[in-house]
Amino acid sequence: MLTVALLLGVVVLAFLAVEVGPLYAADRFRELRGPTGPERAALDELRREAGLDVDRVAIVESADPDSVDVAVKGPPRRQVLFLTEAVLTDLDEDVAVGLLAAESGRVGTYYGEFRAVAIAVVVGLLAAIVTATVAFDAGFLALVTIGVASFWVGRRVQYAADDRAADAVGATRVADAFERVAERRDLEPETGDWSTWFEVQPPLGDRISALRERAKSDDTATDGTDGT
Repeated sequence: MLTVALLLGVVVLAFLAVEVGPLYAADRFRELRGPTGPERAALDELRREAGLDVDRVAIVESADPDSVDVAVKGPPRRQVLFLTEAVLTDLDEDVAVGLLAAESGRVGTYYGEFRAVAIAVVVGLLAAIVTATVAFDAGFLALVTIGVASFWVGRRVQYAADDRAADAVGATRVADAFERVAERRDLEPETGDWSTWFEVQPPLGDRISALRERAKSDDTATDGTDGT
């Protein structure tokens, strides 16, 4: 009974570390400020268009004034949008909306919660193997199976999140936003190979390609509708 309670505690702690830990770390260890009146008004309009509903907004005061960062952290009902000032001052409105829509998609598909549950289950299995609660052979097989399934499902959830963003603001807008930010960071969006099969997050290049294909399909459907 004590071992079961210990394993349950390990799982819960792992889940909280992944789900709440990033929010706690950002609040405690990053230089933050609240948005000014004009910034809040602009953000409210951008978030409305992107369909992003959060409990709080925080501006990250980065050492690099050109840094572009947009992320929602925290569990449902306690979610905080963190973004750098450059998102409001340096980016075109379409790019900002595309980035916010992408975060809205992740929130809407519970991507963060999925990652937290998957990692908590893996950590729990490892703890069960270490404490000999589960036989090594059975535990290792379960660990591999759950790990592979988590990689596959996680990628599907991320693509579903991008689709939600495309539904909200258009696939082209989201793809363009990803590309513009990659250019600002002097990065070439990577596409997948065998090594990326073991990543929950699909490569950015593959996500952009999927969005471009979605945009073509949407355009074709629209043309067909107009022609009838």
